[in-house]
Amino acid sequence: MAKRNNDNQSIEDVLKEFVVTNNLQSGLDKVNVREAWAKLMGNGVNNYTTAIELKHDTLYVQLSSSVLREELSYGKEKIIAMLNDAIGKEVIKSLMLR
Repeated sequence: MAKRNNDNQSIEDVLKEFVVTNNLQSGLDKVNVREAWAKLMGNGVNNYTTAIELKHDTLYVQLSSSVLREELSYGKEKIIAMLNDAIGKEVIKSLMLR
């Protein structure tokens, strides 16, 4: 039977250790990016967003409006900076709008 550890730890520390031990950080980053996109871009852009996918350090966003895609392409660097700021770390290095 496993020995019980009597050291007191905060739930935050235990969860961080669990994420690191089980290599879950990349999956959590994908979820955080989707949530940040929805929050920062608002309903206008979200209505035309059909898919969001994070592969390595590139965020792929599929849009159903070519006009919106062109408009967002002018501010890619600002969008990347806003998303990374919302997540709290640099996860996204490039943005591909499809």
